[in-house]
Amino acid sequence: INYEPTELVLTAKSGTTLKEIESCLSEARQMLPFEPPRFGDQSTIGGVMASGLSGPRRMHLGSARDCVLGVRLINGLGQHLKFGGEVMKNVAGYDLSRLSVGAFGTLGVLTEISVKVLPIPEKEQTQVLQCTQSEALDILIRIGRRPYPVSAASWIGGALYIRLSGAASGVESAALAIGGETFNDASQFWSGLRDMTATEFNSAGEWLWRISVAPTTPTNTLDAFCFDWAGGQRWITTDPNDLSPFELAARLGGHATCFARDREAGTGMQPLESGILRLNHRVKEAMDPHGLINRGRLLEEAH
Repeated sequence: INYEPTELVLTAKSGTTLKEIESCLSEARQMLPFEPPRFGDQSTIGGVMASGLSGPRRMHLGSARDCVLGVRLINGLGQHLKFGGEVMKNVAGYDLSRLSVGAFGTLGVLTEISVKVLPIPEKEQTQVLQCTQSEALDILIRIGRRPYPVSAASWIGGALYIRLSGAASGVESAALAIGGETFNDASQFWSGLRDMTATEFNSAGEWLWRISVAPTTPTNTLDAFCFDWAGGQRWITTDPNDLSPFELAARLGGHATCFARDREAGTGMQPLESGILRLNHRVKEAMDPHGLINRGRLLEEAH
């Protein structure tokens, strides 16, 4: 790990675990802004960036793609390439570093990653309001018009959870204005949501889907058991082999990803429109002309 707290930048080999990185950051009271999920102690920064996953704080501080500053990778020709850098302002050229985030290693094998980091908020507090999912969206729309320091907002199990982060005075005044009850076990709740370990995510016998849509999408269009990112990320389950969420997400102007499925059922990713698919193939061919890396992981036609 190469880390200078005053620069708010951390560079690490892709195999470095999130546990190591967060331990290092915590000593300087800093954090990864996108609150990455982890599925065990061996979860790595390379895995997080390759999958492009972001946690509840994404709605407030941006996604994994927003936080990456640069990467090193080995492409399909065996070339060890560097994209981006280790500075906040990095806008030169075509941003392959961001394009690599969420590409599941199909453009190259990530070997090193530079990300921006931020200070840990002075205070965090979670308010809980009992309401329906539709009422929760209405509440969040009203709250969004106010300068409240909301860092996460999720509805699950008949309740809306709103996390406030920032200066103590701002958090306390916002909590009074929002109302509800203060949730004392908030840290465990948000980590369970982030890592999908909450009991509601146990989709035994069913397929688990994440639907990304506009936060204001009406709740009656999706039978979601949970939403995160203030409504921008909805979670649903279906019977096995039911691929209708792809069509539903497209109709709503979003996209679907199947998290729990049979491996034989394809990539689990939203089918791309023809124009976007052609662009993806062109980038893939430039980085991996012989189709050697993670074949068929995102583009089934690459088989």
